[in-house]
Amino acid sequence: MSYRNRKRKAIAEINVVPYIDVMLVLLIIFMVTAPLLTEGVKIDLPQTTESAPIDANPDAPEPFVLTVDAQGKLFIDDREYDASGILRYATVLYQEKPATDFLVRGDKNARYEFIMQAMVLLKEAGIETVSLVTEPLADTAK
Repeated sequence: MSYRNRKRKAIAEINVVPYIDVMLVLLIIFMVTAPLLTEGVKIDLPQTTESAPIDANPDAPEPFVLTVDAQGKLFIDDREYDASGILRYATVLYQEKPATDFLVRGDKNARYEFIMQAMVLLKEAGIETVSLVTEPLADTAK
């Protein structure tokens, strides 16, 4: 049997080492950028003594968070909207995903009127339950 008559078998194994390297690099990139993405609009939330976290339903869609800054500007995911834009956005979202939790994050220096206007917009969109976001008091005993 000559060398030319022998056929080479194809190797059916995949070399996964380069894929693992790429995965680890992507993991590091996501670990570094994830905290930066969750920062959002910079507001100073009011603090409360009791923190009643919302029960997270794993099947529920991601919550809708409406942010009101100290000047009364309205934001959804770092993007500023006017009242009519918020009303349209919330109405469509509520019609498509009625199980969505609707939250209002209001700066503690915002006028009460601004927070109420944001809640009224959500009520006009047909949303019956709106929650307010606060943060727990800092533990000064330590």
